[in-house]
Amino acid sequence: MFPHDYEERVYAGVLGKIIGVYLGRPFEGWTYEQILERLGEVDYYVHEKLGVPLIVTDDDISGTFTFLRALQDYDYSRDLTPEQIGQTWLNYLIEKRTILWWGGLGNSTEHTAYLRLKRGIPAPESGSAELNGKVVSEQIGAQIFIDGWGMICPGDPELAADLARRAASVSHDGEAVYAAQVVAAIEAQAFVESDLNKLIDTATGLIPRDTIIYRMISDIRAWRERYDDWRDARKLLAKHYGYDTYGGGCHVIPNHGLIILSLLYGDDDFQKTLMIVNTCGWDTDCNSGNVGCIMGIKNGLAGIDRGPDWRGPVADRMYLPTADGGRCITDAVIETYHIVNTARALRGLAPVAPKGGARFHFSFPGSVQGFETLEGTCSIKNAPLGESRALAVDYESLQPDAPARVATWTFLPPDARRIKGYELMASPTLYSGQTVRARVVADAQNTEPVTCRLFISIYEKDDQLVSIDGPEATLSPGKAHLFEWQVPDTSGAPIALVGLALSSEKSASGRLYLDSMGWEGEPRLTLSRPAHGGTMWLKAWTNGVDRVDGWSEPFRLIHDEGRGLLMHGTREWRDYEVAADVTPHMVEAAGIAARVQGMRRYYALLLCRDGKARLVKALDGERLLGEADFPWLFGETRQLKLAVHGVRLQAWVDDQFLFDVEDHERPLTSGAIALVCEEGRTATRKVRVNPVGA
Repeated sequence: MFPHDYEERVYAGVLGKIIGVYLGRPFEGWTYEQILERLGEVDYYVHEKLGVPLIVTDDDISGTFTFLRALQDYDYSRDLTPEQIGQTWLNYLIEKRTILWWGGLGNSTEHTAYLRLKRGIPAPESGSAELNGKVVSEQIGAQIFIDGWGMICPGDPELAADLARRAASVSHDGEAVYAAQVVAAIEAQAFVESDLNKLIDTATGLIPRDTIIYRMISDIRAWRERYDDWRDARKLLAKHYGYDTYGGGCHVIPNHGLIILSLLYGDDDFQKTLMIVNTCGWDTDCNSGNVGCIMGIKNGLAGIDRGPDWRGPVADRMYLPTADGGRCITDAVIETYHIVNTARALRGLAPVAPKGGARFHFSFPGSVQGFETLEGTCSIKNAPLGESRALAVDYESLQPDAPARVATWTFLPPDARRIKGYELMASPTLYSGQTVRARVVADAQNTEPVTCRLFISIYEKDDQLVSIDGPEATLSPGKAHLFEWQVPDTSGAPIALVGLALSSEKSASGRLYLDSMGWEGEPRLTLSRPAHGGTMWLKAWTNGVDRVDGWSEPFRLIHDEGRGLLMHGTREWRDYEVAADVTPHMVEAAGIAARVQGMRRYYALLLCRDGKARLVKALDGERLLGEADFPWLFGETRQLKLAVHGVRLQAWVDDQFLFDVEDHERPLTSGAIALVCEEGRTATRKVRVNPVGA
């Protein structure tokens, strides 16, 4: 059913996507002439020349790996509808903050579609040309978000094109949908077919022959037969299908043309194909991301590695800023298995979870999952370990006073503040009270024992990183050790890094393998404004309200219209209690929420303006689970607690037990916490999260 190397080819596609985006992002929107004048032909990363970070937030990446979650959220149904994908938009987007270019109604196609959805107009009408006009509905956005739908359909371009149509129609229509279908179909078929012309034949056979996309692709193929130099074809594309002909901010026609042109002229080479599509200009990160994904799937990791070091500077790192803040800090391996397991679930197959479901397992050649050297004379690389692979740490001159440390980020790194454009919002992935497990192996060729210790780093005074040491073990050559560490109380300071520290009693050189690392369990947290100041404690909350003031009270929330959430935690939290003081100030409703999976998926305990306390479930609308009379006054502080355990929910206000209900209809089984503010202002001083009954 799946190609034998399906998982690795998906990984190559994900890598190709993010490499392409990072390559093209610094000069997005430049013309061909500007690029040649300032950069020359773009054959490697240019971020340092332009003084910008390499790893950035970008709509191409965020949308691609977020909107695909509609399948998970709707039980992996093959009958998934555009309307349900539209609900996914409303759930994971935070208005004017995450994923999209928020360019305004009638200007940004995606923002226009979001506003239609928000006002109750379902997809596909939300993206229709009838409602939004031909120019707006045929911009580039559907194409740039489509790669995931292709990757879950290996060898099934018909299904890929059909799913792409449904996903694209949330925000786009006409030629934009056809372009998205072509890209998705090429990607699906690239798992089983290596001939580029056959891939294009398959994809164009799935769209109407009287479309502009079909005609343009035919023209570019004819130009390829006539002209050997891609520059000649680029001139013809600009003349017949350029921005002068197709209007709006970023029309799909010219940019889709560059994708096809670069594929046809790229000589089946990853670097040359990316060079062409980026040097040609226009929407470089979008076009380069699609091309990188196609070439990654088609030629695998070997194709990416046949040239300069594209992978080393990236180190698998990705950001996905959404209302699911605990998944923002991620990597190409993690997202690969989300795609692979979506594809498996779509076919009724059980998920795969390498090394017992460890978060970091390094199973693909070259994968490092964001790990980097922090200190000492050491280097890291992916290497074989038995029948699997691991992260190899090669160290030199290791001594007690010259340790080495390697780690990966679990929250925002300090240089994230340099990212411009799309906002980076995240919650940490690791928390106090959770248990970290790591398997470490000393190489059999080592000559001296090596002492290994787990550690975390947290943001403390003035947002400086401070390390906290965990358990240690001394490993003789060839020996392995399984660490288990319940992360201690950090007093609410967000955990930014987790890693390994190495030392030796004698000067030593050798190799250590990190075979796997992960964590599980519910957190034990007390969250408030720390005495030492800084801002990272508040940035660790994913902000879905209009304004948050962390100084007058630790958490002062103001929301002007509808219901806003200030969220913290991850989708993996399951059975726990969340408790907080809530002081409403002229507000329609205020409270706390549990098992939060976005802006429109959660359970909430609310104090409502009409003197009621309500327990509600948000999921494709709102359902009342419990209601009680509970008079309260503006400015009056109340203590709220909500416990979730399996399908059971229990709620208290001021130690008064109000609700005890079970939710058996599509229950929400996991998720983060939130403070809730509906049309007004509310304040909270302290939030506590603990396992149920702790």
